[in-house]
Amino acid sequence: MKIIKNGAFNWQNEHSTFSQPIKDLYDLANETTGKGLDIYNDTTKGIQQIIRDAIQTNTPLRALGGSWSFSPIAATNGIILNTKPLNIRFTVSKESVSPKYIRDPKYLCMAQCGNRVWELSKHLHDRGQSLSASGASNGQTIAGAIATGTHGAALDFGAIQESVVALHIITGPDTHIWLERSSYPVMADTFPDKLGATLLRDDEVFNAALVGIGAMGFIHGALIEAEDDFLLESYQRRTPYDDALIRQMKTLDFSNPRLPYPGVRPFHMQVLINPYDMKNGVYMTAMYKRPYRNDYEPPKANAAGIGPGDDAPCFIGKLAGVVPGVVPLMVNKVLAGSLNIHEKQFGRLSEIFNNTTLHGKLASAAIGLPLSAVEQVVNVLMEMNESAGPFVGLFAFRFVKSSPATMAFTRFAPVTCVLELDAVLSPQTLSFYDAVWNKLEQLNIPYTFHWGKMSTIAPDRLRRMYGNSLDKFLLARSRIIEPAVAKIFSNDVLRQWGIDQLA
Repeated sequence: MKIIKNGAFNWQNEHSTFSQPIKDLYDLANETTGKGLDIYNDTTKGIQQIIRDAIQTNTPLRALGGSWSFSPIAATNGIILNTKPLNIRFTVSKESVSPKYIRDPKYLCMAQCGNRVWELSKHLHDRGQSLSASGASNGQTIAGAIATGTHGAALDFGAIQESVVALHIITGPDTHIWLERSSYPVMADTFPDKLGATLLRDDEVFNAALVGIGAMGFIHGALIEAEDDFLLESYQRRTPYDDALIRQMKTLDFSNPRLPYPGVRPFHMQVLINPYDMKNGVYMTAMYKRPYRNDYEPPKANAAGIGPGDDAPCFIGKLAGVVPGVVPLMVNKVLAGSLNIHEKQFGRLSEIFNNTTLHGKLASAAIGLPLSAVEQVVNVLMEMNESAGPFVGLFAFRFVKSSPATMAFTRFAPVTCVLELDAVLSPQTLSFYDAVWNKLEQLNIPYTFHWGKMSTIAPDRLRRMYGNSLDKFLLARSRIIEPAVAKIFSNDVLRQWGIDQLA
């Protein structure tokens, strides 16, 4: 394995929401000669040596993906490991698959941790296949996306991590595991031998490690279960915020006559609310899954650079510096020039949700909610905008199938509503966030924080959110990594959240 050491400096994430003095940033890269599996295994040994050195010198480590998270989840005052150059992909042979595996092995793809979602999507497209879900952009690495629970709005599939059927985790200087669910065996019992890894099939441990928030060791590879390539037929319409839409958001009743196909359940649904122009309605996006074909016109970004699947962070930064008195006027102006209102736009998953271009410093928070709370939460947001605003941003509601992952924030069954609060980064925005969280707790409305976005988490709040799932997570962690390894992979955020200790 190749390592480029960049030395000490103040590191910033992609969105510039914070900076962190670090001891070093290592760019990790695979060797370029030899067989793919040998190169991959050599990198495993190189990462184990880094862990060994870190334990000996008591130096914290964090693995860095696309640096896409708004939260400092990947930050440390020690060494940050840039994984983006680690982007090997493997086709899985039939001989390597368990006889108990129930699907066609042709849909399996082994992806090294640093593969960007767009890289993986291109690779799969060349095979006539696709990922089953994506976030609003595809610049994240696959390991980073699953570790934070990155989601889109796939009503009947869920977040990106639901595509993962096995994980290769480096758990220490001399240990690494091939982890699957015992209820869903995929690879042959002898396959981990090719990696020099120990086979572990355990539903509890797998579900805990799936959204591992960087606490489970070093995720070196993820086995993805893809599907046949498909198109999305996308619509974005202005529609009244009325009883039909409220029923659609609360109960997933799709009989709303303003939908493109009333009575048909969409693949993706989002409602974007501009609190300063409710009289003209909200923005409803609906996408329908269609068989793949070649004779379609891919989506094009509009003049503001916004594509059909992009979300508010693409343009909210343009509102930086707006004084409170003109917030409504400027939000309306920027929104009018930025949104990509469209009808019957076709595109592959990676074309609809592509690489986002960001403008200005942004704040982004997101929480998971039960569907039953949606109408009440909309009312809370409108009230809080009057009392704790003005909020220089928008309120977006997405709908995602709940996840079995122990620490998935999309935990409300059967479908979690994800409220996204995207705004200009300012002390006023952060104060608004806290006011909303506190109000929800006063009203006993359950919610969970997106791990990769801005939040205010303390141990008692985390316990209220996850209950005994937190105990399951910590117990699973203690089963696969030693205290010395857990210590070096911890950071200030995990300590603040109360997840730095083993069970």
